[in-house]
Order: sequence, then structure tokens, then C-alpha cells
Amino acid sequence: MTVFEKIYEVVKNIPEGRVMTYGRVALLAGNPRWARVVGYALHQNPFPGIVPCHRVVNREGRVAETFAFGGRDVQQALLESEGIIFEPDGRIDLKKYGM
Repeated sequence: MTVFEKIYEVVKNIPEGRVMTYGRVALLAGNPRWARVVGYALHQNPFPGIVPCHRVVNREGRVAETFAFGGRDVQQALLESEGIIFEPDGRIDLKKYGM
């Protein structure tokens, strides 16, 4: 299994209404130093709709400014449609919604 395939497997298991950080995905995929690799993999996600890359956020609970599938507003809208509420400063409460 390739590194990207390991990452996609982890991300596929993030349930609706929950998020995971790039670092946590990296750790669960096999190497805590792969956080940037997670970003590269998700940017190239060949399985939109199957691999819910919109559920991956940074360590501060912020969405990606350059979300590959439509930009920051699209990622936030997708998460809000799953019931995630953003703080006034644009962050997601990782204690409440994180895995």
C-alpha cells in the first residue's frame, strides 16, 4: 500500500460531523512527520465523495485557505452542512469535533 493509499484509508474513516488534523491523519497513516504529505495527498484526492478530504483541518482547527475542491468557503460550507459549528474566529472546536 502506498503512503497516499494509507492516508486515504484513514480519511475515509472520519465520520460525518467530525474532523481530524493533518498531523493526526499522518500519525494514524504510519508516520507523525507526514503532515505535509497528507496535504499533498488530499490535494490530489482521486476519490472525492469517497475520501472526505474536507474533514481534515490544521492543528488550530482551521480549514485550508487553498482547499483543492473549491476553496476555503466550500470546505467550511461542507463542514457546516454536517453540523459543525465554527467559532467566531473561524476555528473549529477540536475538543468537540475532533478525533
